[in-house]
Amino acid sequence: MTDRPPRGTHPGKPSRIDTSTAHSARIYNYWLGGKDNFPADREAAEAAMAANPGIVADVRANRAFLARVVRYLVAEAGVRQFLDIGTGLPTADNTHEVAQAVAPESRIVYVDNDPIVLTHARALLSSTPEGAAAFLDADLREPELILKSAARTLDLGQPVALMLLIILHLIPDAEHPARIVARLMSALPAGSYLVISHPARDVQPAAMAEMTRRVNERMRGAMATLRTRDEVASLFGGLKMIEPGVVQPQQWRPGPATETPAEVTAWCGVALKS
Repeated sequence: MTDRPPRGTHPGKPSRIDTSTAHSARIYNYWLGGKDNFPADREAAEAAMAANPGIVADVRANRAFLARVVRYLVAEAGVRQFLDIGTGLPTADNTHEVAQAVAPESRIVYVDNDPIVLTHARALLSSTPEGAAAFLDADLREPELILKSAARTLDLGQPVALMLLIILHLIPDAEHPARIVARLMSALPAGSYLVISHPARDVQPAAMAEMTRRVNERMRGAMATLRTRDEVASLFGGLKMIEPGVVQPQQWRPGPATETPAEVTAWCGVALKS
């Protein structure tokens, strides 16, 4: 791998904190009811909501999926290590909080490339004494850097859950997202898991296309690429899918209290490296 490119030369990597242009993490924060956003983010979020009024319920369904899948991985699959890339701004039920509530010794590495995300995460997210929560400034396009740095906190000889929630849509087809996922998974041992959630191109396609157009024209850097269920399924690349397979987030092992909207404009799934 070549030396890491200077900040600002890599697609999607701002050279400074830019609050005048919408950012995907801060738009998502606004939809979740957070306060860590700016006028440009709120304007983009509202424009998207006008095109697809269900997006707020959809992102909350995805957040609920995160909590359910982490509980499953810790309580049922016995996972104690998580590599969460594309962390986003802290909100309720962050990965380490869910994991450590079940197993306090769980260790989590969060990865993001937005300075505001990392500043907030380091200030607000604290681990249990038995476990660890570390924060890494890196881009998903830099798998070698991520793996090298994550190994300071995680034992990559033991199973790890790779969490890629609402992040792969920021990698266009030309940058080969499946190759990036495969490289990350190739460094993890048998017994590791891959978790993906991804905005859908084939659920409410007209509303999603218009919403994406409105957000993309307001953002700098990485643009969103929606994908179909089959395209999302292909990202799991030969791993063993865990039931119920690739489904909408509200359909993945819902509990009695899980809100189940009729449709959520995303696909998700969990797979095991055997």
